Amino acid sequence: MEILIRKANEQDIDTIVAFQISMAKETEDVTLIFDIIYQGVTAVFDNPQLGQYYVAEKDGEILASLLTTFEWSDWRNAMVWWLQSVYVKPEHRQSGIFSTMYHYIKNLVNSNDGVAGIRLYMVNSNFRADKVYRAIGMDGDHYRLYEWMKQ
Repeated sequence: MEILIRKANEQDIDTIVAFQISMAKETEDVTLIFDIIYQGVTAVFDNPQLGQYYVAEKDGEILASLLTTFEWSDWRNAMVWWLQSVYVKPEHRQSGIFSTMYHYIKNLVNSNDGVAGIRLYMVNSNFRADKVYRAIGMDGDHYRLYEWMKQ
C-alpha cells in the first residue's frame, strides 16, 4: 500500500474533525461538541504556532491524521514535538499507517537541530495503542502525565 504523508490543509478540516469526534468516543467514551472541536481544529490552521496537522492518504482518501504541538525544553535548549489527536480509520489499523506517519515526523525531528524529540500521551486503558507505540521504539516508562482541566 503506497501511503502519502503530508501536511494537512484547510480542505482536510472536516475529515480531521470527524476523526477527532470518533477518536474521543472510541477511546474515552466522550462526546465532543461539534462547534468546539471544529473551532479548535480550525484554530491550528489560522495560527500555525499552535501546531501542525499531518494526514496519511492513499488514492486521495485520508486514512489517518495527527497533530504536532510544541513544548520548549530548557533542559535540552530545544523544542519537543508532542503527537496529539492521533487517529487511524479502524479498517486501516494494523497496516503500518501510524508507523509510517511516526517515521515521517521522526525524520523531520532528526533533520531539525531545534527539535530534541517526540512525546505523546494516551489514555491508560488504550492497550492497543501502548503496544503500537512500544513496537515503534517509544518508551512510556520514564514519565507519568498528570493534568487538571476546568471541564
